Amino acid sequence: MSNSKIIGIGSPVVDILARVPESFIDQIEGAKGGMVLVDAPALDGMIAQLPEPPAQMPGGSSGNTTFAMAELGVKTTFLGKIGNDDYGRFYRDALAKAGGDTSRFCVGNVPNGRCLSLITPDSERTMRTDLGAAMTLSPEEIEKSAFEGIPFAHIEGYLLFNRELLRKVLDCAKAAGCKISLDLASFEVVNASRDILPDILRNDIDMVFANEDEAAAFFEEEPNAGDHARRLSKYCPMVAVKEGKKGSWIAQGDELIQVNPITGVKAVDTTGAGDYWAAGFLLGMIRELPLAQCGAMGSRMGAEIVQHIGAKLPGNIWQKLRTEWS
Repeated sequence: MSNSKIIGIGSPVVDILARVPESFIDQIEGAKGGMVLVDAPALDGMIAQLPEPPAQMPGGSSGNTTFAMAELGVKTTFLGKIGNDDYGRFYRDALAKAGGDTSRFCVGNVPNGRCLSLITPDSERTMRTDLGAAMTLSPEEIEKSAFEGIPFAHIEGYLLFNRELLRKVLDCAKAAGCKISLDLASFEVVNASRDILPDILRNDIDMVFANEDEAAAFFEEEPNAGDHARRLSKYCPMVAVKEGKKGSWIAQGDELIQVNPITGVKAVDTTGAGDYWAAGFLLGMIRELPLAQCGAMGSRMGAEIVQHIGAKLPGNIWQKLRTEWS
């Protein structure tokens, strides 16, 4: 029986962050901006050419949420596949250092997943990703016992690209009695899973997190966050639709709550903003706080992370948040 309060499920990818000149982007394959999948040798070649040593930190959508909750003092664990290399060990050790339980990591026989984030002087990010071991997690490696005794399970939307794996995760989490939250991750995920997503929301998901573009993609309409939150609640018991600096909407049953944004925030990097929003909201849910307060905690977390490069806050900010929310 686990004493963890939440289990994250997704791809344990290490983020490698590097500041580079525009000329560096001109020398690599693919366009500037966005994300392109590459193989391990190609990524190694790019890393070897970096003008200065990069920073590295744990990443992945569900991973960011799980790490943030661990830093906030929640007992967390993570189900995903790390590599048999230094990056895999780094990811596992980082979760342990944050206070998380590492017993549910599977270990692959290939290198860990990595995302190289090239930051040019205009602050734009160009990402090249090798999913590595994360892609080799199989349904046969998922068991109900991994979820038993854990009240909440948080799944990243990228699992919708691996339907057999997602189905096994959902079945095991439900059988273990978890409340299941799903972050839709990107509008591309919504578009690619349009044929199965409505049924999954109706039958398997207790909470869904979306931004305005993901919700708009679901309804194939222009963004309208409040209306889309209300309509999504016909599919899923609890819905949050985020509008970035305009705030967010939470819908449950006949209730629709508008959450005001945090003002005066100077955003330098939006990486992980939605993942951190989910961490704040889920912390409130675990503590059984009112929905409006859960949403406010989500907004606070999102506002904090956009003021820093990468999905990691400095220690003094974590200390401040833990003190405020203790």
